[in-house]
Amino acid sequence: MPKTFDMILAGGTLVNQDGVAPRDVGLRDGKIAEIGDLSRASAGERIDCAGLHILPGVIDTQVHFREPGPIHKEDLETGTRAAVLGGVVAVFEMPNTKPLTTGAAELADKIARASGRAHCDFAFWVGGTHENAKDIPELERLPGAAGIKVFMGSSTGSLLVADDAGVGEILSKTRRRAAFHSEDEYRLEERKPLRVTGDPTSHPVWRDEITALRSTERLLRIAREKGALVHVLHISTAEEIEFLAGHKDIASVEATPHHLTLDAQDYLRLGTLVQMNPPVRDERHREGIWRGVTQGIVDVLGSDHAPHTLEEKAKPYPESPSGMTGVQTLVPTMLDHVNAGRLTLQRFADLTSAGPARLFGLAGKGRVAVGYDADLTVVDLKRRETIRNSWIASRCGWTPYDGMEVTGWPVGAIIRGVRVMWEGELVSPSRGAPIRFQQAL
Repeated sequence: MPKTFDMILAGGTLVNQDGVAPRDVGLRDGKIAEIGDLSRASAGERIDCAGLHILPGVIDTQVHFREPGPIHKEDLETGTRAAVLGGVVAVFEMPNTKPLTTGAAELADKIARASGRAHCDFAFWVGGTHENAKDIPELERLPGAAGIKVFMGSSTGSLLVADDAGVGEILSKTRRRAAFHSEDEYRLEERKPLRVTGDPTSHPVWRDEITALRSTERLLRIAREKGALVHVLHISTAEEIEFLAGHKDIASVEATPHHLTLDAQDYLRLGTLVQMNPPVRDERHREGIWRGVTQGIVDVLGSDHAPHTLEEKAKPYPESPSGMTGVQTLVPTMLDHVNAGRLTLQRFADLTSAGPARLFGLAGKGRVAVGYDADLTVVDLKRRETIRNSWIASRCGWTPYDGMEVTGWPVGAIIRGVRVMWEGELVSPSRGAPIRFQQAL
């Protein structure tokens, strides 16, 4: 009697922890049920994946979807819509919303807002502050919590923890890996006069490489003192890559597509559209981050999707806000790098699926393996497309990559066994659910 599945992805090339090879994938009850030759099996739905590659579902571990708060530029529905159209099946959303996500009530509110509206699975970082440090052991284990996120620089209000004592107090309480925006707030304050009105090229001069390196050196010293695990977000300097290479036992590293794709010359073309914190820097730093990718120092890719409207970005620097869209373009920009030979497809899969699962203890996600959630990203490596603002589903409606030709494109997103996106269209209602973590079960 032939085996029966809810869905079979047939004739594609599977990219997984054990290599890249032609294999069918059978799905049943939202899980991976079998991998191999399923030509004789039957299924409620059989998807022809000839010429396509099947990846473990892409996870973006750093996005800002603005809700609750300034939802005129993004919310949980539009942000997750952009995610799945870009082939992303799960996101970790950041705590700098209004109100800030610093307690159990705010986390529960976000989960309630996302339930029934989010198109992909989700978790939420909880902001670590001076005020809530004592509550961290409970907060980091709440259902739907990705962990604790700390801003050492570049933030306002109680989310800013600039001092060593404050960072140390938080890290003395964490047991999960805590994530850090690592820029030295004291140096940022000292160097504010270096900002030139109307000139965004002065942004990386103000927020220079020493600002980032000094903060990361402080962070790692404190983490060692406290016996804590830390995750350094959106790495932006060659010096940090070399420094962090000596601390991989306790520190993980995130790189972003914009720091791997853009450089300081793009300020002349894009102006404030390329303004981010930490900044896009010169080519030397971009190549240094690529060294981190090729040498295995970088553990994950995160988009740092942080949308603002074009009207807001059009304000003269430094009144212009830092941030750009990124969740929808993560897969195509990085597949273009794969085709250019900068990294392998298997390394890309590790950075976006197995890496997040390994670092943050995701339960049942991050691999195509029997018993795991049936989360899959299907891509066409040979497809050539031009990224356009008109394709961007984010409420702000623009991308710094407008007009960029890429080779490699997301064709489908399957989440817990349901085809959510196929060929650029949403094909099922929103069904996102909270991600489960091993340390919070």
